[in-house]
Amino acid sequence: MTDTTPLPRITVLGIGNLLWADEGFGVRCVEALQQRYEFAANVTLIDGGTQGLYLIQHVQQADYLLIFDAVDYNMAPGTLKFVADDEVPRFLGVKKLSLHQTGFQEVLMLAQLTGHYPRKVLLMGCQPERLDDYGGSLRPCVKDALELTLEAAVEVLADWGAAPRPRTADLSGDDAVTLRHLDLQRYEHERPSAQDACRVGDERILARRH
Repeated sequence: MTDTTPLPRITVLGIGNLLWADEGFGVRCVEALQQRYEFAANVTLIDGGTQGLYLIQHVQQADYLLIFDAVDYNMAPGTLKFVADDEVPRFLGVKKLSLHQTGFQEVLMLAQLTGHYPRKVLLMGCQPERLDDYGGSLRPCVKDALELTLEAAVEVLADWGAAPRPRTADLSGDDAVTLRHLDLQRYEHERPSAQDACRVGDERILARRH
């Protein structure tokens, strides 16, 4: 007898801001996951960036939701903490790193209110080391944490029915979740020096405060 049970709709969402160093952890996770693995047709990978409430439809449509994000757990930099289901909104709201977390916490609450909330939610969060480095990239301890996060994510996704497998087909620029010019390797190698581009703010503006 054929099983006609529909496959769960699985959404993998990376949120954060690539331009502020470790704030980009979530987006870099989903980027690396797509570059290294292929998944079943019921899986959607999304660079949520800082879109906030604009992500509501993706949350409402998901049966299982996996979130990557930089989260201030008040722990040592690079520390990972995974939080599930009803605990997720609470942890995103404890100590916000940026406005995107306020927006995404509201997304989860709104999805609950509308009665369209994932059956399973898992937040894979990493304690950042540095945020006030405009144009900066992930710090070494956060990069190490990213690798551990991907290992754990693949196990979870396999258990959920995402059928992860090492990528064999080339990933075109049109299919990539992040823009080609923001790819991690290119982003790091083409970054201007601190002398050429101020990393904490525009010196012309900052000078006016004195």
